[in-house]
Amino acid sequence: MAEKSNSLWGDAWRRLKKNRMAMLCLGLVAVFTLLAVYGEIVYQVHEFRDITPAYQKTNLDLQFQPPSSGHWMGTDGLGRDVMSRLIQGVSIAYKVGIITSLIAIPIGVFFGCIAGYFGGKVDDFVVWLYSTFASMPGLLFILAIAMVVGKGLLGIYLGIGLTTWVGICRLIRGEVMKHKEQTYVQAAQALGLGSGRIIFRHILPNVMHVIIVTFTLRFPAAVGTEVFLSFLGIGVQDQPSWGLMINNARMRLWQGVWWEMTFVTLAVFLLVLAFNLLGDALRDALDPRLND
Repeated sequence: MAEKSNSLWGDAWRRLKKNRMAMLCLGLVAVFTLLAVYGEIVYQVHEFRDITPAYQKTNLDLQFQPPSSGHWMGTDGLGRDVMSRLIQGVSIAYKVGIITSLIAIPIGVFFGCIAGYFGGKVDDFVVWLYSTFASMPGLLFILAIAMVVGKGLLGIYLGIGLTTWVGICRLIRGEVMKHKEQTYVQAAQALGLGSGRIIFRHILPNVMHVIIVTFTLRFPAAVGTEVFLSFLGIGVQDQPSWGLMINNARMRLWQGVWWEMTFVTLAVFLLVLAFNLLGDALRDALDPRLND
């Protein structure tokens, strides 16, 4: 089983390396990841020292400066450096993508596993549950949770995390239903192993590729939702979220102040595109039905 698993991941990596666009997207994701880590370190250091970071300090003498050697992406209406604020926005985007995934994916995987394995009334209940969630307008549900919890990242985390587990639940349920008929599961049942051990020790590792691909595809969706909510003024309030930056930049766009809107929009576009293309490539690479 282990050799087969290693061979699957090895074959997937070889297929992925042959895809130049996938490797380019992987490199782009790595760059964004490094920027996110750097931005989070800067934020935590300033929080620990209880001082105002440079990207939050205003200087009206430098407001609306176009891109130059001193400010590569220009300055905003309060004289703050757009590039440093954009990097902090990467950190916020990653926190939203990762934390909401840590909320949604375990919920979806758990319900999908028990529904697919046990069937019967358990499956009926899970199907009813995710059908109920799926029938609700997702954005309005997120807005409702965010408004109850309050403005800020906590509301975004809970709102997105608690409303986006339905898709992976359906996928895992279908995969578990297929795997529970395999001989290795029947052998484990014949040996008297418990249902929990069979599900989480035997079946779940064999559907892990579905979880990985789902993460790469839902990550940019969560980022896009956070940007939209922050644009509406419901998300982050005191940090340079991309949505907040876009909302501020649009007011001056008609005056020719194009750089903040342009660079932030480009960053959102590149991050979402890289994750989506990488997710598609991973889905193809991890498909055991594909052969070289």
